[in-house]
Amino acid sequence: MIVRDFHDLKNSPRAVSDARWTSVRMLLADDKMGFSFHITTLEAGSEHTFHYKNHFESVYCISGEGSITDLATGETHEIRPGVMYALDKHDKHTVRAGKEDLVLACCFNPPVTGTEVHQADGSYAAPETAA
Repeated sequence: MIVRDFHDLKNSPRAVSDARWTSVRMLLADDKMGFSFHITTLEAGSEHTFHYKNHFESVYCISGEGSITDLATGETHEIRPGVMYALDKHDKHTVRAGKEDLVLACCFNPPVTGTEVHQADGSYAAPETAA
């Protein structure tokens, strides 16, 4: 059994920050669960474009409000507490946080290691395969 406290992890190396967002990695690839689980906070008023070409992601809104736009179709959906979205086609998308921080629970498959950095196109590199 794995038990971790967000409050302990938010000031640890498992808390990764970049341009106006922070992601606390609760589960990572080395936990061997087959997915990673993160609590991600997007700063109020911020906008982020991502394209997880090598990962599937599902996201559940815990608090705050914002929107997500599918950049292939231009379709925009509102995000608020209780809303979930899944990037089942490796969708390139833009997420916007509203007037408050947007707090999201995120799962990645395959799991991330915790050391990834967003590439110029908004993706993470493909996970290395075991030899």
